[in-house]
Amino acid sequence: MKINHALAMALSALSAGLLISCVKPADDNKAADVDSQKVVQDSAATDSSVENSKESTEQIVAVDISPETAKTYLTHVADDIVIPAYADAAKQSDLLNELAQKHCTQAPVSGDELQALRAQWLVLAQAWSSAEMVNFGPATASMSNLYINYYPDERGLVHSGVADLIAANPKLTPEQLAGESAIVQGVPGLEEALFANESLDASQCAYVISASSALSTRLKDIEKNWQQNATDLLAIDKTAESDRGLNQWINSLLSLIETMKSNAIDQPLGLTGKAKGHLPAATAGQSRAIINAKLDTINKAMTDPVLTAILGSNDENKVSDNLSTALADTTALLAQMPEDLSEANKDDQQALYDHLTDVTRLIKRQLIPALGIRVGFNSTDGD
Repeated sequence: MKINHALAMALSALSAGLLISCVKPADDNKAADVDSQKVVQDSAATDSSVENSKESTEQIVAVDISPETAKTYLTHVADDIVIPAYADAAKQSDLLNELAQKHCTQAPVSGDELQALRAQWLVLAQAWSSAEMVNFGPATASMSNLYINYYPDERGLVHSGVADLIAANPKLTPEQLAGESAIVQGVPGLEEALFANESLDASQCAYVISASSALSTRLKDIEKNWQQNATDLLAIDKTAESDRGLNQWINSLLSLIETMKSNAIDQPLGLTGKAKGHLPAATAGQSRAIINAKLDTINKAMTDPVLTAILGSNDENKVSDNLSTALADTTALLAQMPEDLSEANKDDQQALYDHLTDVTRLIKRQLIPALGIRVGFNSTDGD
């Protein structure tokens, strides 16, 4: 069935946004058994949703997406999702740089001033976590993504690398830093400098200023590349090529969930094997905030009004509804966990992992078939 005027209506409704209900974190004084019961209930509800999805997979009919509809949607993805994500990350890096220059006029920096730098770092880290939904294009082609976020760092190279660099270059400049390896740059490097020390001396201040400046330059270069080449990067003018365009975009979102589930939850927590590496933002103790930023990004992309209108044209609203419910359940569970996920009990950690597995199954068994595309070869999930 061809797409009708619902798509145009959805576009005009974008500014209104889409609200996903979330459960507030449980009060600290709630009994542990109540939390456990809630986790079991959430898990059961999601399991039921996914089980129903398995039974209905064969009933899903692919939407007949015309070239015009695909072009409209992909243009929307570039202009309203991808480019703003990179722009926001660059903006937050600029703000960190400005704050560092302001507070570092007289080192050492500590107390409220250091806390302000740390708070801005977290906003930056969350902004990049959102931009990581795009696992193709200039960021990955140039390997800039590694210089922006060297993760997972299984051998702890960032910790020693940043300390050694600062010691060897007490008056480090952005130009000097740009020539260094990826392990001493970007979001993890800044985290190390800001959170591994209770005060910043002049050399550490020089690093924070240089690292945030170099990071801003990389992010702005990626943003500019997307602004100039979005049509080619998303194959907007070649919608008939199944391996690119819509197929590449949806699989990129799937990859974000699978990579997060494996590298940022399963491996560091040792849920399905021997633990290795560390949680994201481990030094800052803010792993929950990073996971939540990624979940929020997936939530917005998967429940986007334009995508929903495409699915609704074939009466496949249940696909959007199932994904929305699964993502809301996952977000609610995460909100009840501590800021540092390593401090959560194993049952909750496993429940979070299982919820994310359910989300990937819904994408593979419902969303992808409904859009008439296929799971990419880079999928890391065995499901």
